[in-house]
Amino acid sequence: MSAIEPYAHGDRWTLYKGDSLAVLPTLEKRHGKVSMVCTDPPYSSGGAMRGDRTGSTSSKYLRSDSAQADYLPQFAGDNRDARGFLMWSALWMGAALDISNVGSVIACFCDWRQWTATTDAMQAGGWVWRGVVPWMKPAPRPSKGRFAQSSEFVPWGSAGPMADDGDCHPGHWLGMPPHGREHITQKPLEFMRQLVAIAPAESIILDPFNGSGTTGVAALLRGCHYIGIERTEEYCTISARRLAEAAGGMGEGKAGQMGLLG
Repeated sequence: MSAIEPYAHGDRWTLYKGDSLAVLPTLEKRHGKVSMVCTDPPYSSGGAMRGDRTGSTSSKYLRSDSAQADYLPQFAGDNRDARGFLMWSALWMGAALDISNVGSVIACFCDWRQWTATTDAMQAGGWVWRGVVPWMKPAPRPSKGRFAQSSEFVPWGSAGPMADDGDCHPGHWLGMPPHGREHITQKPLEFMRQLVAIAPAESIILDPFNGSGTTGVAALLRGCHYIGIERTEEYCTISARRLAEAAGGMGEGKAGQMGLLG
């Protein structure tokens, strides 16, 4: 397998540009095993028909009157049907399990449409499904004549048995999406910090679908090391900047050639 070089990195973080299924098998030799997989993959959701799924990601995940639809970059991999999403999810989850320590945690965002597929994929990939952490939003999109879809979900599991010790962690989160976000589906930093708190300090946290790097920011603030994988060039640039800022120093590599390192 040809070497895959980091897109950008710092003392405590590394960002790769590429497809997760290609990058994941290369990581253990360079970084060792990880202690948490915390990620927000493309949902391949946003509609019941094929035409809905194959639309732009901004049309699926932003309000029609949102000004952010004009400037936030689109992202790839969000057009699989139900069977394709299930098989693809099982593949990357299995690859992530291969580089995880025994007892490591996986936490993977999904919406109500992909809840069952995500939990099925988690188990097909070899993880022990442990439960679901809901994210409840106080002001969801209005839905006249229907119950509001006011939650997203984080099914979670472990790489085999877990120790019965340590802190107790909250089983839900209540809060709004972030203001001034840099990714169409960016998650709140406060929620990500709650999720990664389950990982031991100084351990490695992995996000195979890095997006704008919020998982990485939370991991660095936790005192952990971070590995992110991202396919979209614009989001690699954004993430390298955010991770360098969170680490309190400047990274190295391609980001430096873009003027991010000054």
